[in-house]
Amino acid sequence: MGKPLFYEILEKPATSCIIGVCSGIWFYIQKKNIGYQHVGLSYETAIEGHHWRVITSAFSHISVLHLVFNMSALWSLGVIEQLDHLGLGVANYLHYTLVLVVVSGLLVLGMYHFLIQRFKIEYFRRVTAVGYSCVVFGWMTILSVKQPSSKLDLFGFLSLPISFAPFESLIFTSIIVPQASFLGHLSGIIVGYAIAWGLIHGMTNYWAVSTLGWIAVVFIFSLKHSGAYDFSFLEIESVTDPSLPTVRFIGNGRTLQMNTVPVEGIQIV
Repeated sequence: MGKPLFYEILEKPATSCIIGVCSGIWFYIQKKNIGYQHVGLSYETAIEGHHWRVITSAFSHISVLHLVFNMSALWSLGVIEQLDHLGLGVANYLHYTLVLVVVSGLLVLGMYHFLIQRFKIEYFRRVTAVGYSCVVFGWMTILSVKQPSSKLDLFGFLSLPISFAPFESLIFTSIIVPQASFLGHLSGIIVGYAIAWGLIHGMTNYWAVSTLGWIAVVFIFSLKHSGAYDFSFLEIESVTDPSLPTVRFIGNGRTLQMNTVPVEGIQIV
Protein backbone atom coordinates (compact mmCIF):
# COMPACT_ATOMS: atom_id res chain seq x y z
CA MET A 1 0.00 0.00 0.00
CA GLY A 2 1.40 3.38 -1.01
CA LYS A 3 1.88 6.44 1.13
CA PRO A 4 -1.09 8.74 1.78
CA LEU A 5 -1.28 11.58 -0.75
CA PHE A 6 -0.68 14.16 1.97
CA TYR A 7 2.77 12.72 2.76
CA GLU A 8 3.69 12.50 -0.92
CA ILE A 9 2.82 16.19 -1.33
CA LEU A 10 5.13 17.00 1.58
CA GLU A 11 7.90 15.02 -0.13
CA LYS A 12 7.31 16.82 -3.45
CA PRO A 13 6.49 20.42 -2.49
CA ALA A 14 7.84 22.08 -5.64
CA THR A 15 6.24 19.54 -7.96
CA SER A 16 2.93 19.87 -6.11
CA CYS A 17 3.03 23.68 -6.45
CA ILE A 18 3.77 23.50 -10.19
CA ILE A 19 0.93 21.02 -10.73
CA GLY A 20 -1.35 23.37 -8.79
CA VAL A 21 -0.27 26.36 -10.92
CA CYS A 22 -0.75 24.51 -14.23
CA SER A 23 -4.14 23.18 -13.11
CA GLY A 24 -5.23 26.64 -11.96
CA ILE A 25 -4.18 28.21 -15.27
CA TRP A 26 -6.03 25.50 -17.21
CA PHE A 27 -9.19 26.15 -15.16
CA TYR A 28 -8.88 29.92 -15.70
CA ILE A 29 -8.39 29.47 -19.46
CA GLN A 30 -11.46 27.23 -19.68
CA LYS A 31 -13.60 29.51 -17.51
CA LYS A 32 -12.68 32.68 -19.40
CA ASN A 33 -12.82 30.91 -22.78
CA ILE A 34 -9.36 32.17 -23.68
CA GLY A 35 -8.08 30.89 -27.02
CA TYR A 36 -4.77 29.08 -27.00
CA GLN A 37 -3.56 31.36 -29.75
CA HIS A 38 -3.60 34.07 -27.07
CA VAL A 39 -1.15 32.29 -24.76
CA GLY A 40 0.78 29.90 -27.03
CA LEU A 41 4.24 30.36 -28.51
CA SER A 42 4.75 30.81 -32.24
CA TYR A 43 7.55 32.18 -34.40
CA GLU A 44 5.38 34.92 -35.84
CA THR A 45 4.23 36.28 -32.48
CA ALA A 46 7.78 36.10 -31.10
CA ILE A 47 8.98 38.23 -34.03
CA GLU A 48 6.22 40.71 -33.18
CA GLY A 49 7.64 41.08 -29.66
CA HIS A 50 5.38 38.71 -27.70
CA HIS A 51 8.32 37.36 -25.70
CA TRP A 52 6.07 36.76 -22.70
CA ARG A 53 4.62 33.77 -24.55
CA VAL A 54 7.76 31.76 -23.78
CA ILE A 55 6.45 31.64 -20.20
CA THR A 56 2.68 31.50 -20.72
CA SER A 57 2.90 28.76 -23.34
CA ALA A 58 4.79 26.45 -20.96
CA PHE A 59 2.12 26.60 -18.25
CA SER A 60 -0.95 26.46 -20.53
CA HIS A 61 -2.64 23.26 -21.75
CA ILE A 62 -4.97 22.56 -24.62
CA SER A 63 -7.29 20.02 -22.96
CA VAL A 64 -7.86 18.20 -19.70
CA LEU A 65 -6.25 15.05 -21.17
CA HIS A 66 -3.21 17.09 -22.19
CA LEU A 67 -3.01 18.49 -18.65
CA VAL A 68 -3.46 15.11 -16.95
CA PHE A 69 -0.82 13.41 -19.09
CA ASN A 70 1.80 16.09 -18.42
CA MET A 71 1.02 16.40 -14.71
CA SER A 72 1.02 12.62 -14.23
CA ALA A 73 4.50 12.40 -15.73
CA LEU A 74 5.64 15.40 -13.70
CA TRP A 75 4.33 13.85 -10.47
CA SER A 76 6.34 10.70 -11.15
CA LEU A 77 9.44 12.82 -11.77
CA GLY A 78 8.93 14.58 -8.42
CA VAL A 79 11.30 12.00 -6.90
CA ILE A 80 14.04 14.35 -8.14
CA GLU A 81 13.30 16.60 -5.17
CA GLN A 82 14.63 13.90 -2.84
CA LEU A 83 17.88 13.26 -4.72
CA ASP A 84 20.15 15.78 -2.98
CA HIS A 85 22.98 13.21 -3.03
CA LEU A 86 22.93 13.33 -6.86
CA GLY A 87 23.19 17.12 -6.98
CA LEU A 88 19.46 17.59 -7.43
CA GLY A 89 16.99 18.20 -4.57
CA VAL A 90 14.32 20.88 -4.19
CA ALA A 91 16.54 23.92 -4.78
CA ASN A 92 18.15 22.59 -7.96
CA TYR A 93 14.78 21.30 -9.11
CA LEU A 94 13.44 24.86 -9.02
CA HIS A 95 16.64 26.37 -10.47
CA TYR A 96 16.76 24.09 -13.50
CA THR A 97 13.00 24.09 -14.05
CA LEU A 98 13.42 27.82 -14.67
CA VAL A 99 16.25 27.06 -17.11
CA LEU A 100 14.19 24.39 -18.90
CA VAL A 101 11.17 26.66 -19.33
CA VAL A 102 13.17 29.53 -20.83
CA VAL A 103 15.95 27.80 -22.75
CA SER A 104 13.76 25.10 -24.30
CA GLY A 105 11.30 27.79 -25.43
CA LEU A 106 14.10 29.81 -27.03
CA LEU A 107 15.52 26.64 -28.61
CA VAL A 108 12.14 25.86 -30.20
CA LEU A 109 12.08 29.36 -31.70
CA GLY A 110 15.63 28.82 -32.98
CA MET A 111 14.55 25.57 -34.65
CA TYR A 112 11.56 27.31 -36.20
CA HIS A 113 13.84 30.07 -37.51
CA PHE A 114 16.24 27.56 -39.05
CA LEU A 115 13.49 25.58 -40.77
CA ILE A 116 11.79 28.72 -42.07
CA GLN A 117 14.90 30.51 -43.28
CA ARG A 118 16.93 27.54 -44.49
CA PHE A 119 14.26 25.21 -45.85
CA LYS A 120 11.43 27.73 -46.43
CA ILE A 121 8.92 25.67 -44.42
CA GLU A 122 6.36 28.40 -43.76
CA TYR A 123 4.21 26.05 -41.67
CA PHE A 124 6.43 26.72 -38.67
CA ARG A 125 5.90 30.48 -38.91
CA ARG A 126 2.41 30.43 -37.39
CA VAL A 127 2.08 27.05 -35.67
CA THR A 128 1.38 27.62 -31.97
CA ALA A 129 2.84 25.43 -29.22
CA VAL A 130 1.45 25.11 -25.69
CA GLY A 131 2.17 22.79 -22.78
CA TYR A 132 4.62 21.80 -20.05
CA SER A 133 6.03 18.78 -21.88
CA CYS A 134 9.30 20.50 -22.77
CA VAL A 135 10.08 20.67 -19.05
CA VAL A 136 8.80 17.14 -18.42
CA PHE A 137 10.99 15.75 -21.20
CA GLY A 138 13.93 17.73 -19.85
CA TRP A 139 13.58 16.24 -16.36
CA MET A 140 13.08 12.76 -17.83
CA THR A 141 16.40 13.18 -19.59
CA ILE A 142 18.21 14.52 -16.50
CA LEU A 143 16.93 11.64 -14.37
CA SER A 144 17.86 9.08 -17.05
CA VAL A 145 21.48 10.30 -16.81
CA LYS A 146 21.65 10.82 -13.05
CA GLN A 147 19.73 7.70 -11.99
CA PRO A 148 19.26 5.34 -14.98
CA SER A 149 17.82 2.56 -12.78
CA SER A 150 14.67 4.61 -12.02
CA LYS A 151 11.26 4.00 -13.60
CA LEU A 152 8.72 6.52 -14.83
CA ASP A 153 5.16 5.74 -13.73
CA LEU A 154 2.30 7.17 -15.79
CA PHE A 155 -1.33 7.15 -14.69
CA GLY A 156 -0.47 4.69 -11.91
CA PHE A 157 -0.28 1.64 -14.18
CA LEU A 158 2.20 2.32 -17.01
CA SER A 159 5.86 2.02 -16.01
CA LEU A 160 8.78 2.86 -18.31
CA PRO A 161 12.52 2.43 -17.65
CA ILE A 162 13.74 6.00 -17.22
CA SER A 163 16.88 5.32 -19.27
CA PHE A 164 14.71 4.95 -22.40
CA ALA A 165 11.75 7.10 -21.37
CA PRO A 166 12.72 10.37 -23.15
CA PHE A 167 13.02 8.87 -26.64
CA GLU A 168 10.31 6.24 -26.08
CA SER A 169 7.92 9.01 -25.07
CA LEU A 170 9.08 11.23 -27.95
CA ILE A 171 8.26 8.54 -30.53
CA PHE A 172 5.12 7.34 -28.72
CA THR A 173 3.51 10.78 -28.46
CA SER A 174 4.44 11.69 -32.04
CA ILE A 175 2.65 8.56 -33.31
CA ILE A 176 -0.53 8.55 -31.21
CA VAL A 177 -0.96 12.34 -30.85
CA PRO A 178 -0.54 13.99 -34.28
CA GLN A 179 -0.71 17.46 -32.69
CA ALA A 180 2.21 16.71 -30.35
CA SER A 181 5.11 19.07 -30.92
CA PHE A 182 8.09 16.91 -31.88
CA LEU A 183 10.39 19.94 -31.83
CA GLY A 184 9.08 21.09 -28.45
CA HIS A 185 9.72 17.69 -26.88
CA LEU A 186 13.09 17.39 -28.61
CA SER A 187 14.16 20.80 -27.29
CA GLY A 188 13.39 19.65 -23.74
CA ILE A 189 15.54 16.55 -24.25
CA ILE A 190 18.45 18.59 -25.64
CA VAL A 191 18.38 21.09 -22.76
CA GLY A 192 17.99 18.19 -20.32
CA TYR A 193 21.18 16.57 -21.60
CA ALA A 194 22.98 19.92 -21.45
CA ILE A 195 22.08 20.20 -17.75
CA ALA A 196 22.78 16.54 -16.91
CA TRP A 197 26.21 16.61 -18.60
CA GLY A 198 27.17 19.86 -16.89
CA LEU A 199 27.12 22.06 -20.00
CA ILE A 200 24.59 24.23 -18.18
CA HIS A 201 25.55 24.46 -14.53
CA GLY A 202 26.35 26.80 -11.67
CA MET A 203 22.80 27.87 -10.85
CA THR A 204 22.70 29.18 -7.28
CA ASN A 205 19.93 30.89 -5.34
CA TYR A 206 21.47 34.25 -6.25
CA TRP A 207 21.58 33.52 -9.99
CA ALA A 208 18.12 31.93 -9.93
CA VAL A 209 16.56 34.97 -8.25
CA SER A 210 18.47 37.35 -10.55
CA THR A 211 17.37 35.41 -13.62
CA LEU A 212 13.78 35.34 -12.40
CA GLY A 213 13.91 39.10 -11.87
CA TRP A 214 15.11 39.76 -15.43
CA ILE A 215 12.51 37.36 -16.79
CA ALA A 216 9.82 39.30 -14.91
CA VAL A 217 11.09 42.60 -16.37
CA VAL A 218 11.14 41.24 -19.94
CA PHE A 219 7.74 39.63 -19.38
CA ILE A 220 6.09 42.86 -18.23
CA PHE A 221 7.69 45.10 -20.86
CA SER A 222 6.93 42.68 -23.70
CA LEU A 223 3.30 42.52 -22.52
CA LYS A 224 3.19 46.31 -22.56
CA HIS A 225 4.98 46.61 -25.90
CA SER A 226 2.84 43.97 -27.64
CA GLY A 227 -0.41 45.51 -26.36
CA ALA A 228 -1.61 42.19 -24.95
CA TYR A 229 -2.04 43.75 -21.51
CA ASP A 230 -2.51 47.43 -20.84
CA PHE A 231 -0.32 48.48 -17.91
CA SER A 232 -1.70 52.02 -17.90
CA PHE A 233 0.54 52.95 -14.96
CA LEU A 234 3.58 52.19 -17.11
CA GLU A 235 4.52 54.31 -20.09
CA ILE A 236 7.48 53.80 -22.41
CA GLU A 237 8.73 56.90 -24.17
CA SER A 238 11.32 57.28 -26.88
CA VAL A 239 14.57 59.06 -26.01
CA THR A 240 17.55 60.07 -28.15
CA ASP A 241 18.25 56.41 -28.77
CA PRO A 242 14.82 54.90 -29.56
CA SER A 243 16.03 51.48 -28.43
CA LEU A 244 16.40 52.73 -24.83
CA PRO A 245 13.10 53.09 -22.91
CA THR A 246 12.26 55.36 -20.01
CA VAL A 247 9.62 54.48 -17.45
CA ARG A 248 6.98 56.81 -16.04
CA PHE A 249 4.16 55.99 -13.60
CA ILE A 250 0.94 57.76 -14.55
CA GLY A 251 -1.91 55.77 -12.95
CA ASN A 252 -2.95 52.37 -11.73
CA GLY A 253 -5.74 51.13 -14.01
CA ARG A 254 -5.39 47.82 -15.85
CA THR A 255 -7.31 46.45 -18.81
CA LEU A 256 -6.98 42.98 -20.32
CA GLN A 257 -6.85 43.07 -24.10
CA MET A 258 -6.71 40.05 -26.41
CA ASN A 259 -6.28 40.29 -30.15
CA THR A 260 -6.93 37.27 -32.30
CA VAL A 261 -3.81 35.99 -34.06
CA PRO A 262 -4.26 33.94 -37.26
CA VAL A 263 -3.10 30.43 -36.54
CA GLU A 264 -2.41 27.65 -39.01
CA GLY A 265 -2.19 24.98 -36.32
CA ILE A 266 -1.73 24.28 -32.67
CA GLN A 267 0.92 21.94 -31.34
CA ILE A 268 0.80 20.58 -27.80
CA VAL A 269 4.00 20.07 -25.83
